[in-house]
Amino acid sequence: MDKLKVNMYAGGLDIEGQGVGANFFEQVNIVKKIPSLSVTVNGPHPKDYDINHFHTVNPSFFFKFRKNKINVCYVHFIPDEDDGSLKMPKFAFAIYKAYVLRFYRKADETIVVNPYYIPALEKIGIPRDRITYIPNCVSAEKFHPLDAETKAKTKKEFGIEEGKFVVLGVGQTQTRKGVLDFAEVAKENPDMTFVWAGGFSFGKITSGYNEIKALMDNPPANLKFLGIVKRERMNEIYNMADVLFLPSYQELFPMTLLECINVEIPFLVRDLDLYKDIFLSPYLVGHDNYEFSSMLRKLAKEGNFYAENKKKSLAIKEFYSESNVAKLWDEYYHRVYDKYPNKH
Repeated sequence: MDKLKVNMYAGGLDIEGQGVGANFFEQVNIVKKIPSLSVTVNGPHPKDYDINHFHTVNPSFFFKFRKNKINVCYVHFIPDEDDGSLKMPKFAFAIYKAYVLRFYRKADETIVVNPYYIPALEKIGIPRDRITYIPNCVSAEKFHPLDAETKAKTKKEFGIEEGKFVVLGVGQTQTRKGVLDFAEVAKENPDMTFVWAGGFSFGKITSGYNEIKALMDNPPANLKFLGIVKRERMNEIYNMADVLFLPSYQELFPMTLLECINVEIPFLVRDLDLYKDIFLSPYLVGHDNYEFSSMLRKLAKEGNFYAENKKKSLAIKEFYSESNVAKLWDEYYHRVYDKYPNKH
């Protein structure tokens, strides 16, 4: 048979510093290497493809679904969870939520980035046999360990003193990401350097904008806000850190954790149920700022503890390797193509 023609639809790719865009580019990079597929991005005519894959829920995409073609939709979030990212009036959020759920239901097949979302999709009427879990992954070509000289050069560029234990936070500066907790933990550990890479991707409508903006304008002496960093520079940012610390209260599928494990540094996160479904091996968790501080101090001062948690990152890295995820995508597209013979 000829190559399967897959059309990838995604909008908002020019919004810097948000994970859905990062996931899109990584997935396109993976599937374009699969010999049995011919991949197009935002092709103008959905009728020209075997499978139309919708990564985002843009209103313009809603009208590109075709009854005689296979339509698959990526589920990066459930609308209730998005309530923590944007400041939106209740009536507007109700309309937004109804639209997104209708978008999901309209698709022939849905793909979740985390099995945590499967029950929520079943609850809104999507049958289990139309939901598939395929994990995210990141390119080892883009995210990998760097040599000591490059790390030292990056630290110098960002004004970080050599020899300091560097704690990195990555993500949009919004309340649900735990930015305020990150700052509180920084205050409790003045001998460490804390760095946050990320900014207000959605401007003043970001949840917690005023409080976080005030913090960014007057941070603790040992906390640096880098703002939104170009993706091509993030490998250097991860490499200059000793640990990634994400005190998020709510997450979708944090690409930053996959980027971190490719760089082979430990990570520390809040104890969220979502992580239990995606990390099948042990990882370092805390429940509050006291525990976060204790664990960071232990990582900084106890070499064996640090090495042990670095090994945890390496174990997770194997499951989320590019080659493993590519096999899942290859199997998936061919399986759904065979599932709908009346659509080709």
